[in-house]
Amino acid sequence: MSTDAAPARSRASDIDGFRGLAALSTVAYHVWQQYFRYDGHGSHPPVDNPVLGAVFSLEVIDLFFVLSAYLLTLSYARAAIDGRSTRPARQFLFRRAIRILPLYVLAVLVVWASRNPSLPGNWRDLVEHLTFTHVFDQQRIFYTLGPTWSLSLEVLFYLVLVALGPLAVRACRPLRRRGSRVAVCAAGCLFLYAAPLAWIAVAHYGFGVPHTDWVVYFGPQARFGGFAAGMGLAVLTAALGDRGRLGSRSALPLAALALAGLFTLSLLSAPENFSFTFYHPLAAVLWVVLIFSTIHVRQRTFWHGLLTARWLTALGLISYSLFIWHEPVMLQLHKAGVLPAGQSGFPLALLIVFLAAIPAAAASYWIIEYPASLLGRLKDNRGRPREFYPEPAVR
Repeated sequence: MSTDAAPARSRASDIDGFRGLAALSTVAYHVWQQYFRYDGHGSHPPVDNPVLGAVFSLEVIDLFFVLSAYLLTLSYARAAIDGRSTRPARQFLFRRAIRILPLYVLAVLVVWASRNPSLPGNWRDLVEHLTFTHVFDQQRIFYTLGPTWSLSLEVLFYLVLVALGPLAVRACRPLRRRGSRVAVCAAGCLFLYAAPLAWIAVAHYGFGVPHTDWVVYFGPQARFGGFAAGMGLAVLTAALGDRGRLGSRSALPLAALALAGLFTLSLLSAPENFSFTFYHPLAAVLWVVLIFSTIHVRQRTFWHGLLTARWLTALGLISYSLFIWHEPVMLQLHKAGVLPAGQSGFPLALLIVFLAAIPAAAASYWIIEYPASLLGRLKDNRGRPREFYPEPAVR
């Protein structure tokens, strides 16, 4: 067994663990939202406990953004800094398409059809979801599959990455000093992170735009910071290589500090205050710290044992299906009267949604996601159509 294989597999298991935790948190967050009540005195959470509220209302969408950007940018960062090769853009986009589109398109069509039984229905909603443009529609951004506004940003990130990645590689090629190449890549990531910060600051403090203007605060101009932070993590990882790996005495406190920061950010967050306004760019940095202190280590700890628990990595495997289906499952259970009424029913509702959504996600993975992933075999390592029946050599 090679010495590189085991660490690579360990890091992959860690990432699956993060995905599993994020998927569980996302489901819990949306059930929590479902049991909120609103009246003339404001909003009322299902459990009147600030600590529990901070845990359940901890938004993890930036963790998905950071992980995605880190994993997909790493090859470009290594190519720019160390001269390694990258896959052609067409191959990258093809693989992302077979990863995202089959399940997404099917889910959109199924859920939209169930809610629009007579044609033409809300055809604009359907078109916007199928073209990933619903994030730019103030009215329909959360229609059909509410959480999938984030997939609009994910797809846009793919396009940005295949445009900027090769540019970064070409820009770094003439630079002789490795430190200069690292600086160029880091500066680009810093700019991509700072631009959304400036947008949010101007929108909130300059023009007084309320947080309910979804297009302003959910669009790529405001949320790209999560991807930029993940890109920065990829640059840092490529720049360090095997150097500077953390020992348990520094890795564990750093991870604990990041988790404490995320909890504090959620605890202090209230509509229109500083923590709320800059929640997502700040959370993205804390997720970067947590991931870095997990993957860039010399030895593994009990934290890694938790992340690589079989049940958690199994959830990480089906996390995309769970992300897609949990809201329709929850709303269907509510419509059928299966979920308990009243805020006191929140704990039981949470259990019921988990028991229904996780098996549905597992079935979705094996019936839709896994077979779709086999389409990747249609292309060879250079992104060209694979020749399954080559002509025999003529002698």
